[in-house]
Amino acid sequence: MRRGDFASAWRISDANLCTALARGEPAQVGPRHFQRVWNGEPLAGRRVLVRCYHGLGDTIQFIRFAAPLRRLAAEVIVWAQPALLSTVASAVGVDRALPLHDGTPDVTCDVDIEVMELAHALRVDACTIATPVPYIRPPCGRPRSLPRADTPIVGLVWQAGNWNPQRSMPAGFLAPLADVVPIRIVSMQCGPAAAEASHIPAPAIGTDDVEVTAETLRRLDLLITVDTFLAHLAGALGVPVWLLLARDCDWRWMEQGESTVWYPTMRLFRQPRAGDWLAVVRDVLHALHGRFGESATAHSEQTIVSDVRPE
Repeated sequence: MRRGDFASAWRISDANLCTALARGEPAQVGPRHFQRVWNGEPLAGRRVLVRCYHGLGDTIQFIRFAAPLRRLAAEVIVWAQPALLSTVASAVGVDRALPLHDGTPDVTCDVDIEVMELAHALRVDACTIATPVPYIRPPCGRPRSLPRADTPIVGLVWQAGNWNPQRSMPAGFLAPLADVVPIRIVSMQCGPAAAEASHIPAPAIGTDDVEVTAETLRRLDLLITVDTFLAHLAGALGVPVWLLLARDCDWRWMEQGESTVWYPTMRLFRQPRAGDWLAVVRDVLHALHGRFGESATAHSEQTIVSDVRPE
């Protein structure tokens, strides 16, 4: 899958599934994000319940496959994280969206599948993945206040979820971006790390409300983010997004290249060496100059070389 050889990946997945079924291994045991749900049953002409057991970003990324699933199935019901309910309901191919909870789904269906198992079940390839954007249309929330409209606005996110800290960087590493003329920087970071916006500095406008976030993203000229939920939300909305990747990044970003088949408006910036975020920020600074027609100030160039330190 890291090489984009999906045909080989699905053959391996088929063999693994057959082995698990032959051994009688139960599907839904352990933490949800480790659970196997689909047992290989056909999906055509059936009422399919799609369970969203992984992260919010995973749901946003893989809900694109509801459309090809619906062309086969009689009905597509998605059991999704409550924060994403209206967003998932807006995706093409979704007939119903129900809130995920700790119990069992209160719905009748013929076959269950986890949202990230859809790629295997549907035997997707690069053409299937390359979905036109936007493929979600969440209801319009009230956007956060932004600087004046005649200035390009760039949003920043520097911390991802806790399960893989290598995806995150100290906020201070992004401080040189605040000196780039003529853009204005805002922080889209949520959670405790939002307080680190003072290290950039940038006004903090992040929120956990997905509808508000989606509407704010639509008003940005660019989002620059580490590998986290907002990267997927922006990509699915068709917002320009630059994704900052650790050296050993997730399989879906492949092993090299600046573009990705998952999101046509996304550009990838990769660490040349494990942990080297400063090199990534240098590349971003140069790319900002090319995009907006102005260079970083001499101060920002000096800062990125000598003043930036881990917090």
